[in-house]
Amino acid sequence: MQFPSGGRPRAATSAAGLAALLALLLSGCVGPPLPTDRELVTTDPKLIGIPARDKVLWQYRLGLQALRAGRDAEARERLDDAILTMGGIITGTADAARARSLWAAEGAKTFIGEPYERAMAYYYRGILYWRDGQPDNARACFRSVQFLDSAAEDASYRGDYVLADYLDGLASVKLAADGADARARAEKSAGRELPEYDPAANVLVFAEWGRGPLKYADGQAGEKLRFNLADSAARRAVLTVAGQAVPLPPYDDLNFQATTRGGRVMDYILDRKAVFKDQAGTLGDVALTGAIVTHEVGRGEDKDKAALALAAIGLISKVASGAANASADTRAWDNLPQYLGFAALRLAPGEYPATLRFYSAEGRVLSAHTQELVIRVREGGAGDTVVFLSELAKNPQ
Repeated sequence: MQFPSGGRPRAATSAAGLAALLALLLSGCVGPPLPTDRELVTTDPKLIGIPARDKVLWQYRLGLQALRAGRDAEARERLDDAILTMGGIITGTADAARARSLWAAEGAKTFIGEPYERAMAYYYRGILYWRDGQPDNARACFRSVQFLDSAAEDASYRGDYVLADYLDGLASVKLAADGADARARAEKSAGRELPEYDPAANVLVFAEWGRGPLKYADGQAGEKLRFNLADSAARRAVLTVAGQAVPLPPYDDLNFQATTRGGRVMDYILDRKAVFKDQAGTLGDVALTGAIVTHEVGRGEDKDKAALALAAIGLISKVASGAANASADTRAWDNLPQYLGFAALRLAPGEYPATLRFYSAEGRVLSAHTQELVIRVREGGAGDTVVFLSELAKNPQ
């Protein structure tokens, strides 16, 4: 066989060029591992083995588990760590930039959660501050809840956590300030009248029930973030204590909060990735088909060159399409509740047997969810007694 000058067949030369192009393309798809790709370096036995990018997610989950189990010191530590990390994350960090690139999934970034998840970290931390006799810090946390909820597309859904505003006002009253504006905002969001503040109420009861929102990816390339919502069978709760039946109505619904924010900046980025992935795949199919047709029925001495060039374009396009990752981040704080309830009442110092009952929408008692407990009311000068009740403590996920 006679080769052209240079001693190599044209096809082999073109193949070498194709290999070089593919190598160049793939070099943009990978890189040295980022710190968030690696396993977390920790001595905490509950965090060993998790990726560094998931640390905040696990601190959320474990902090809430600790709060429900009455391990307040652990809950404080985990929520404080999560909030500190959350506050330090900015869009210019390397892992956030990587998540915006064509080649990495949104899940490559450090997790801090969607706004409703971040808001709940502050909500739970506010409860712990109040329990520790610090209503001023609790109020700051409840205001942070509303701040995190202030960027919804539809203005009517901005800062609309009813309980956050209501507790903001109650804390203000406890601190001898005016809570009327905060209560008015809460009533506007709730669309109903809420209980008047009682400055002498010394027992604050926080309740939660139902399963919170979970996430899944939808769309041709998994680029659309969706929420899996399941309404709780329990629609309201009542605490019976010291001869009183104390209603604990649902002030907020996390399913509602998760689904009323509108589009995210990342949604636009993921849509662009999905479009690129689809168009690159289509171009690859067309080019590879053209290469086959040119090779089989083409004419002229350059038909093999043309076929090989089309094949190169097709392969590069297919590789690019396959490497582009438009997947939405479906990591979720998956032990959140659906409903948040609250009541404030007066009790003299002492111990009180109590019963927590949950009711269906039809008013039927859900006996499997009933809880018996003892409320220990502090002495008058020791601050408010804060009671945290969770249906999910008895019926964990």
